[in-house]
Amino acid sequence: MTTNYLFDVDGTLTNHRQKIDDDFRKMFGCWAQEQNNVGNRVFLVTGSDKKKTIQQIGVALWRSVNGCYQNCGNQLYCGGRLIKQSSWQMGVELRLLIATIIEKSLWYGVADTNINERVGMVNISTIGRGCTTEQRKEYYNWDKHSLERESIASTIRLAFPELDAAIGGQISIDIYPKGRDKAQVLDDMEGETIFFGDTCEIGGNDYPIAKKADFYYNVASPEETRHLLETVGK
Repeated sequence: MTTNYLFDVDGTLTNHRQKIDDDFRKMFGCWAQEQNNVGNRVFLVTGSDKKKTIQQIGVALWRSVNGCYQNCGNQLYCGGRLIKQSSWQMGVELRLLIATIIEKSLWYGVADTNINERVGMVNISTIGRGCTTEQRKEYYNWDKHSLERESIASTIRLAFPELDAAIGGQISIDIYPKGRDKAQVLDDMEGETIFFGDTCEIGGNDYPIAKKADFYYNVASPEETRHLLETVGK
């Protein structure tokens, strides 16, 4: 039976918003090829868009896997070729609500790019995606206690019952139509599914796919992912 190995990228194959370690990139590429040689398949399933994913893992690795599901599965590339994508875009009412939420945030500083529209989804951040690495860490620790992102996600779900909102990475929230989360990629899979992600807890954007996959690993870092791959699939 074919086994489909599915990997989140940010926080799973790379440190948050950073490039993949060169040694791990080579190791992962070899591991993926070994799986293909025995009839298994390897996919990436990330909330990021194509440009950001390539910045993090490189175009060679991005092209070499069996498929890369971008934007929480709302866009699929195979071998560098676009296979399919969603047409959903957020409306004016959602945009106004998001703007109000950002304006009222208790976080003391706001950087650039608070709203990032992607294919089939929108990613929002009160601190802004233009923040520095140190600001990102500071916000992440602050959010653990303030639970701002959890509160924002709940507000959006209540205001728009047809939408879902999930915490992603260290600073952001992913918003998309219900059923258009990462779990949608499982409809394309034949055989066993094993998922690796870093936000598999309830409310995280990896939770829907982790919940429905045959098996999953909730990892804390790319180092843990690498350690697991030394035994998984052998």
